[in-house]
Amino acid sequence: MSPQSLEIWKKLHWSFFSMIQALNIALQRFEQAMINENLALAQVELESAATLMLASGAAMELAASFNPADYDQHIRPTMIPPYVESHDFSGLMLWDHFFLVAIWMRLKPIFENLPPELQSSHERFVLAYRSLAHAHKGVCSKFGGGETGSIRSNSVGISAQKTAVETLEQFEKNRERLLDPQHRVMSGYRFDHQSA
Repeated sequence: MSPQSLEIWKKLHWSFFSMIQALNIALQRFEQAMINENLALAQVELESAATLMLASGAAMELAASFNPADYDQHIRPTMIPPYVESHDFSGLMLWDHFFLVAIWMRLKPIFENLPPELQSSHERFVLAYRSLAHAHKGVCSKFGGGETGSIRSNSVGISAQKTAVETLEQFEKNRERLLDPQHRVMSGYRFDHQSA
């Protein structure tokens, strides 16, 4: 194993989590701006949220910048007992993730009725989410998630009904129902990093 693999994994995940925390703040500020009918500030916060999601996706991709053998032998074991207390460890367990999904649920009615002035910012936001989801699936696939279930399903002794990548695809569909409830953003299109 490259001695740097675990450090890369940890440090880039810390970076990812920091950006998710900042994303939570930007979305709260967006929500408040919409309540106050301050569309200029709402646009700034929605654009900031899009940028933070793009950066989160990049951090996730960089966190996986080593070979799959290092992951299997030295990184995956750190996410199961005795290194963690839970037998179904998952990023879903983090408060930051819980808060993010909760705020997306609160924002759904706002996204359903966005004024025309915010449509292009909203499109960029949804495309940035797709880019993040694509990065997550890519990392998962690189480390075998296209063939097996997640740590969460495997560690509790349950035969996975879906691969980890299929589970992430279902999450993506569910999240898009919150973020783009009117299906305004073209299906299947992801944010082009070159145009950022």
